[in-house]
Amino acid sequence: MYGYKQHDTRNPFTGRHRMLALRLALLVLLSCALMILDHRHQQLDRLHDVLSVLVTPVRWAVDAPTRAVLWSRENLAARQHLITRNRQLREQNLRIQGDLQRLQALQAENERLRELLQSARQVDQQVMISEILAVDMNPYRHQVILNRGSLDAVYPGQALIDAHGVLGQVTHTGPLQSTALLITDPNHSIPVEINRNGLRTIAQGTGNTSRLDLPYLPSNADVRPGDLLVSSALAGRFPRGYPVGIVTEVEVIPGERFARVTARPAARIDRSREVLMVTRRPEPGGNDDRSTDSPATEPAAPATLPGEMQP
Repeated sequence: MYGYKQHDTRNPFTGRHRMLALRLALLVLLSCALMILDHRHQQLDRLHDVLSVLVTPVRWAVDAPTRAVLWSRENLAARQHLITRNRQLREQNLRIQGDLQRLQALQAENERLRELLQSARQVDQQVMISEILAVDMNPYRHQVILNRGSLDAVYPGQALIDAHGVLGQVTHTGPLQSTALLITDPNHSIPVEINRNGLRTIAQGTGNTSRLDLPYLPSNADVRPGDLLVSSALAGRFPRGYPVGIVTEVEVIPGERFARVTARPAARIDRSREVLMVTRRPEPGGNDDRSTDSPATEPAAPATLPGEMQP
């Protein structure tokens, strides 16, 4: 109409469309021929192997996102499980450690109680187990507070021993608690005798938990390091024959009337937790230990500086 010829686009077999249709037909025929050859004669096995190798990276690339998601999910779940399990094991280990410490403490307490019961069999008087609630250890006073009082028939002057020897004596009683003075207190003295030969003397506290003084032994007294000191029961407070200490040093000073003798307490002064209270009443007319035997001429350390009671 305007000077050029219009083509009829409704005919599919004109021009380029016929070429495409021809190529498609050739490809279909070729595909059919290849399928027949592969199915009947297995002529394309090597080609399959080559194509499989060539396609593998593509297959891996296509599957990579899925595998990454699955791997991440599994690892996150496993990591969370490990974290939870690790926390549970730490808590369990902490509880077990706490139980183990408690069991060790109970085992040590059981051993101490067995030792106390063994000591109780060696004492012919009635005994009562008591626990130390607080201690007062300073150079001027050595005393402890016990969880037994007058309601438990505790009385002043009652002997106090542990599994190894004489520990002290009760000085004050309350309804539920009592106070005991230890044999290492500077103001405490106890009549003793040397177990080897029966020589009697007095052992005085020094304010040191590991030392007792025996100031009234003559220079020619038969005493040696290693001699066992036992209670003589002259004051009526302590059971006779119970260990008090072991002589550690004997020094004879020329010109001096008395020898310088020191001993180590037999009782665990700074370690005992449970003690035995001997429930024997003092004999009539019995005085305190210092006034029974030789007089203590040396002045005692001032008792007006008590230390703070520490539980």
